This record gives sequence, structure tokens and C-alpha cells, in this order.
Amino acid sequence: MKKRAKSTTNLQNKRRMLFFLICFFLVTIALVVRLGYIQLIKGEEYRKQAMENWSRDITINAKRGTIYDAKGKKLAVSINSSTVTCFPADVKKSVKTAIANEDHEDDGIITKILKKLNRTMFTEEKTVSDSIPINTKTPEETAQILSEIIEMDYEEVLKKITSNYNYIVLKKWITDEQVQKIREQELSGINIIEDNKRVYPYGSFAPYILGFTNIDQDGLYGVEATYNDYLTGIPGRTVVNTDAYGRELPFGYNEYYESQDGSGVVLSMDEVIQHNAESAAQKVLTDYNAKRATIIVMDPNTGDILSMTSKPDYDPNDPKTPTDENIKTEWESLPDEELQKAWFDMWRNPAVNDIYEPGSTFKLITTSIALEENAASLNSTYFCDGFVRQIKGENIRCWRYYRPHGQQTLSEAIQNSCNDALAQIGLDIGKEPFYKYLRSFGFEEQSGIMLNGEALGLVKEPENMKDVDVVTQAFGQGIAITPIQLVTAVSAISNGGNLMEPRIVKQLIDEDGNIIKNFDTVIRRKVISDETSKMMLQIMKESAEAGTKQAYRPGYRIGGKSGTAQKVINGRYVEGKFISSFIGTAPVDNPRVVALVMVDEPDPSIGYYGSTVAGPVAADLLENILRYYDVEPIYTEEELGHVEQQMVIVPRLLGLTIAEATDLLIKTGLESNITIEVDADRIVKSQFPKAGEEVAKKSMVTLILN
Repeated sequence: MKKRAKSTTNLQNKRRMLFFLICFFLVTIALVVRLGYIQLIKGEEYRKQAMENWSRDITINAKRGTIYDAKGKKLAVSINSSTVTCFPADVKKSVKTAIANEDHEDDGIITKILKKLNRTMFTEEKTVSDSIPINTKTPEETAQILSEIIEMDYEEVLKKITSNYNYIVLKKWITDEQVQKIREQELSGINIIEDNKRVYPYGSFAPYILGFTNIDQDGLYGVEATYNDYLTGIPGRTVVNTDAYGRELPFGYNEYYESQDGSGVVLSMDEVIQHNAESAAQKVLTDYNAKRATIIVMDPNTGDILSMTSKPDYDPNDPKTPTDENIKTEWESLPDEELQKAWFDMWRNPAVNDIYEPGSTFKLITTSIALEENAASLNSTYFCDGFVRQIKGENIRCWRYYRPHGQQTLSEAIQNSCNDALAQIGLDIGKEPFYKYLRSFGFEEQSGIMLNGEALGLVKEPENMKDVDVVTQAFGQGIAITPIQLVTAVSAISNGGNLMEPRIVKQLIDEDGNIIKNFDTVIRRKVISDETSKMMLQIMKESAEAGTKQAYRPGYRIGGKSGTAQKVINGRYVEGKFISSFIGTAPVDNPRVVALVMVDEPDPSIGYYGSTVAGPVAADLLENILRYYDVEPIYTEEELGHVEQQMVIVPRLLGLTIAEATDLLIKTGLESNITIEVDADRIVKSQFPKAGEEVAKKSMVTLILN
């Protein structure tokens, strides 16, 4: 019995041993499998998690690309600046560590030994102590110090430095003095990093082309917005090892990923032409006490935007502050909601974002359609008795109904801006062809200019078009278009019939000036024939010289058409409010430039007709541009005799103060483009025309200041 019992016991022990061995084997296999899974499959993921827990990832901002004018002038640059940042965990954890390590009277011997050991390992007695500072200041004390240095609200600073975020930006673009004061404090968790700040060296220059960026250097308007992806670049980053408290280890493993700067953008805009246009816009705005003045200058052969300006405007360095002092005063009492709306209205680019009734400038489009469709010829005649009698039941009259134009040729009808004649021309064209050409000229589509928020024109389709609509649209009423659409259409009339896509950017370049990408000129389509274009240029020349005499300039053959349109607000014509405009091309024998001048709500008591308000401004601008292009004037004998008596030599102005230069120009019989208040001590760094050139008296000299 004993043997049998003993045998049974041994068997049970063996079974237990086997069971434990099997369990051990299974656990071992499970551990191996688990370890393999962790190392081979999830290893990279866990490594990343560990790195996140024991490292810091700091973004290195890329430098935003520079924006240049067509001649290489820097119009928007990024400069090095300093930004103060914070690791809230450092502010909170390090002070806890420091407090915990302080000796207290009631500490036991063991506690004191442990604290001593901790200090030995992590503070002064460790050789690397200088790289791992212990913050003995409370978050409240840190916030108080920072708020005074960086001029921020104490509560706001405290909230940020004690937040649960891993990393935050306290304030961007602090001064060198502030940087020095912060570093002297040696605040744990507070760091100074290199950053970039967007700067526009010429202030309120071409803001509706350039646009501006937000505090994070993202483009919001203009070229800054539409070419943001090219300008932004690729940010880099630094990864540093930290201890359990989130403090950087002096001999830890660091990774550095270099940032890639953004591409430079080369505009089609010419700085000198832009200066001339801005001066012209400011002058007409002031002279006629207008609400707004807008000017676009385009090369009709390439579609290049040489200038685009609107006054009043803003400084991209401070985009929430208008440059006009009267507007600035008005805004002081606005509630927040209205103030925000005022900002957005100020940032709108009227040349691209707004539609308007063009008035008589649109007669050029109607006439070119009629010539192309053989609905009219240079020999066609029209009779004006003051009223449009073809439309029964409608009281439509010529602007000079009280003294009708009578019998007139096609060219004379444009010179006289006769609504009666244009009404007949519109009916002769017909609904379907008229609409077809309006679409072809691009009035129902965006022009393609790379600026945000471009509006579409409003054109009635044939099925919704009555005879009265054809008549009114023919002379520029009952149709709404954008200024850029009109400039593009008249450029097509001027260049032989090619509708160009407006080009605002020509190239992308790297920091060494190497071309990365070219943006070629684009011909969208052929809208009229070369023959029609030549006839229209002749009509435009006669209109400018005989009709709008204010646009005549001796030696320079300018062609164009004025317009005076009653403003439409909320679908109704408003009494006493007008848009005065002139669109012209020069020289008509070989057009190189098209310019549109629009004056919104000029003071009627001073003047409101497009021929007297906008015409002279456009003619002066076109003449100055042609001189800048070294286009030689061609005088008739009569013009030559008159001009020779009126010529003066341009004096040298470089190095003079603006006050000295302006005084010398007045004495010489010339005018300056400086029409707004500027520092009288600023120095002239370049001028156009150059010193020694012979120009007519009262010509404008463009001064570019330091």
C-alpha cells in the first residue's frame, strides 16, 4: 500500500512539474511573441511615443520669400526677429522640484539625505548643472516679470504659462532690449527663438497688389494670398532630449531639420509707373474731394499689370489703420462689428472685387462689335434729335437732348458720346450677336488675374434681353462689369484683337536670383480682327483729340474715351453721385500701354464729367509713362512751334531733401509727384525724367525717396 501511495504521489508531482513546465513554456513563448511584436511591429510607433515623452519638437519657421517689382526692387521682405516662447511644463514642474528639495526643520534624517542626493544628481553639485537650471520662481512671479518686459497683460501671461499645452508662443517680434532683459532673468521654461517678420519697406505702396500677412506669416490678401504656397517655404524643426521633468539634457541626442525658405516672386508691376499712378490717384482724389480714385495700367501686348492702385488705401505693415486721417477719426467711434466691416471694405480691391456701370467708356466695346459684324463702318452716319425714338413707351434721351448733335459720322458719334447714335448701333447689331461678343470680350467671366475675390460681370442673356436692354447696354447702362474686365477688353481692341489674361506675376526665383518658374503670357482668344482694331484706334485717337480735348497731349498720340455714369446703389440710380472715368491707350500707332482712371463720387460742385475729371489725369499719366519708356514725341509743325517755347531742362535732384527738390522743381516750372504729406527731410534717391532731359513746362517729375 505504501509503495502504491508513494508511486501515486510521484506521478502527481511529475504531472505538476509537467504542468508548470508547460505553463512556463507557454508564458515564455507569449513573452517572446509579445517582445517580437513590440520590437518588430510596434517598435517604431513606441519609439516615437517614447521620443515624444522624452523629447521636445521645436518648429523652425522658414523665411518667407521676397516680392520684387519687375526691375528687382524689393517690395515685401522678411527680416530676422525674436519671439518669446514657453514650455508650461517647465514653469510648473521645475518649481515643484525646487520646493521639494528645500530643507525643512521637521524633515527626518532619511528625508534630508534623499533631498541631498537629489540635489547632487540634478543641481549645483552636478557638473552639467548650468545647462539644467532650476526655477525657484513661482508661475505668478514669472508671469509678473514677463508681463512687464513684453508689455502684456499679467493675467493673459499667467494663463498661457500655466496652460496644459506642451509649447506656446507668448509674443512675436520682441525688441533686442526685451530679449536681453528676459535672458538676464534666466526663467525656466521661457525661451527666445529666431523668427521672421514681414516688412513692407515702402509703407502704403501698392497694397492692393501686395496684400499682407497675418501674425503667423500666412498671406491674407493680394499676391501674398494667391501665391502663398510659393512664398511660404517649408518649416524645419529641432528635436532635443529631455529629462523626466521636460528639461533639455545637455548631452542628449538632438535632431535638426533645416527649413527651406520660400520662393521669391517677381511682379509685372513697375515701381516707377506705380509711383506715377499712385500720385495721380491721390491728386484727383484731393482735387475733386472724391470718395475713391482707382487706376489700372496694363501692357496690352502681354497683359502685364504695370500698375494697380486705389486711394485711399492702407499700410500693409499696419493693415487695420487707414492712411486717410479723416477716415481714421471716423473709425474711432465705431463699434467692433462695424469696425471689422470697415476693415474688410478697406481691404477690398475695387479694381478686381467691385462691379459698376461703365457709362460711355463702354461705347468703345459696342462700336468695335458693330465694325466687326459689319453693322457699321467708318462711313456710317447717324442722326440725333435728342431722343431715342426706336423704343416706344420709354423716355430715353441723349445726354445733350437740349441741343441735339444732328447728323454725324460714326467717329463723330463717339467724339460726341451720343447716346442716340449708340442706341441705333446696338439695335443694328442685334441681341444675339451683341451678347455673343460681350461673352467673347470676357464680361461674363473672371479675367484670370491672380488676385483673390475677383467678381463676375452682370450681362443679360438674349432670352432675357429686350430692345430697351440692348439700347441701354450699348451706351454703358444696364450692364455691370469690373474695372479689370474693361481694361482687358480695351487692351484687346488696342493690340490687334487678342484678349489677354492679365498677368500680375512674371517669375518665381530663388534667393540667388535663379529662375524657378516662368508664368508665360496667355492669349485667351481672338475677339476682333486686326482691321477692326486699326479702325478703333483711329476712332479713339479722334475722340481724345477732338472730343475729350483734355486728353490731348502734343507729340503723343493718345486714344481713348471718357465716361460719366450715375451711381447705382441698392439697384437704384442715386441723384448727384457719379463715377467719372477715362480709358485710354498710347501711342495709338503702336500701343504700349492702356490706362483706366476711375473717380468715385467726385464733388459735383467742383466737377463730375469724366472728360474733365478723369481725362486730364489719364493723359498726364500716359504721357509720363511714354517718356519713361523713351518714346520720342512726334510733333506737327504747329505743335513744335508751341512746344519749343514751353520746354525746360530737368534739374538734378538726387541727394536733395524733399523740401529742397520740390522748391527747385517749382522754380524750374515743373511739378512733383509728391502730393501727400511726407517728412520734408527725406532724401531723393532717384528721379524720372533724369537730370538734363528736356521736357515741357508743368511736366511731372517722379521722385523716389529713401
